[in-house]
Amino acid sequence: MTPAPPRTWRALPVPDGIAVLYADDALLVLNKPAGLLSVPGRGPDNADCLSARAQALYPDALIVHRLDMGTSGLLVLARGPEAQSRLSRAFAQRQVHKQYVAVVAGQPDTASADADGWSDIHLPLIVDWPNRPKSKVDFDIGKPSHTRWRALHTAPHPQLAHGTTRLALEPVTGRSHQLRVHLQAIGHPILGDELYADDAALQAAPRLLLHACAIELPHPGNGQTMRFDCPPPF
Repeated sequence: MTPAPPRTWRALPVPDGIAVLYADDALLVLNKPAGLLSVPGRGPDNADCLSARAQALYPDALIVHRLDMGTSGLLVLARGPEAQSRLSRAFAQRQVHKQYVAVVAGQPDTASADADGWSDIHLPLIVDWPNRPKSKVDFDIGKPSHTRWRALHTAPHPQLAHGTTRLALEPVTGRSHQLRVHLQAIGHPILGDELYADDAALQAAPRLLLHACAIELPHPGNGQTMRFDCPPPF
């Protein structure tokens, strides 16, 4: 398969410093801006990232999970290896519950929604090696992947024939680019998505309109369930 031609990446202005929403001796909760890497990338030009900025203030801060560079919102770091191990185990055992907000092209079909308005996407995903860092749906060798979504409201858009829909999203599994690929696969790419949106949906927003707005997890020190919320900036 011939790799897809590359697109020009849009650089986003990223504020200095970090936005700390919560900090104690075991846990950090930060608000990552869109356009900032979670961890260092390849080469000196990609050294700036949220984990490095956090470690400048909290030298024992360790990464537990990541957000895509274009995604904004809640990111959790552990204070020290013991807390990191406990949080990593909580993620692996699906004791951590995350919710996102996205704005997508068109109006997804809600015919199969449950009584609370939630619909499901079950499509197996795998890394698209010829087109890395993209992922793709693959029914033969893809890993089981599950996303829940609920429509919040719809709105017209001058560049899109069928307007847009704001969605609440819950990733039940945590595959690479899962939310972005699942929504593109059902015909409703996230606006501003440089990897998966068509040209109209890409140009309809100045950034990827995906934001990690809520996270619930057991505290790595005492096990108490904690919830953090961060409204989207769009």
